[in-house]
Amino acid sequence: MAWRTTLIGKNTICLWYDGTALDAAQFYARTFADSAVGEVHRAPGDYPAGKQGDVLTVEFTLMGIPCIGLNGGPGVRHSEAFSFQVATDDQAETDRLWNAIIGNGGKESACGWCKDKWGLSWQITPRALMAAIADPDRAAAQRAFESMMQMTRIDIAAIEVARHG
Repeated sequence: MAWRTTLIGKNTICLWYDGTALDAAQFYARTFADSAVGEVHRAPGDYPAGKQGDVLTVEFTLMGIPCIGLNGGPGVRHSEAFSFQVATDDQAETDRLWNAIIGNGGKESACGWCKDKWGLSWQITPRALMAAIADPDRAAAQRAFESMMQMTRIDIAAIEVARHG
């Protein structure tokens, strides 16, 4: 009998964790719309980062994107070279997602970036910010951009004030 999986996509993002893949997947499923935890696969034998029966991989969907959490051990860490950019529709959604990540052991960074407690980078990016920095009025775009460069969590009202001078 072939190993069956619930993954649908041909391309699946694999994220490395140090024994916490299930915790991360459950947090993402609670926090982000269109997210869910799928199959949990246990190791059929001992491996360098764990023992037979430990959670080896967790299939999950993150905002509609198929992912696998791999409990590969402490040897590999996440970096800012990979991030999820989450487009938000308003300040309430921006704040909710930002606060969920930071309030669950994460860390703030600049310009709408933050890291969750597992070290994965997130860009919580209001659509209003993207519209402002793409404004055909390049002076307005520059003012919005300069305002963003001073922020951690993005403040849409402040971006709009800067944009409109």
